Amino acid sequence: MLMEWEPMASKTFDHNHVARDFMAAVNMSVKELEEWLDTPESKAVGWKGADGKARESIGHASGRRIVALLGTPFEELTNDDFAHMRKVINYVKRHTAQQPTNIFTSRWRYSLMNWGHDPLKSL
Repeated sequence: MLMEWEPMASKTFDHNHVARDFMAAVNMSVKELEEWLDTPESKAVGWKGADGKARESIGHASGRRIVALLGTPFEELTNDDFAHMRKVINYVKRHTAQQPTNIFTSRWRYSLMNWGHDPLKSL
């Protein structure tokens, strides 16, 4: 686990559950994720709108948000933060199930890494 959030009475059971699942899905450290997001490979993958011309992919923006979430104390997380954490959990679950033959240099891996999950760490 990258950081340990302590359950808080002020947060709901769902918030505690989401935080736990988020920390299980995100297996990259803040430093690893920040360094990855600066690479050309990170910037080259992901959905950039219907016309493909958006400046940043959805996954790359999510990676920046994940970095911010990991640096936020548990008691300061908002409902919107927990909603994004659920989005990350679901993305990682869906996309890890679609593993291609080449996992090392695939767009699949690079996209997952934008969402804070490096599938090579579980090998």
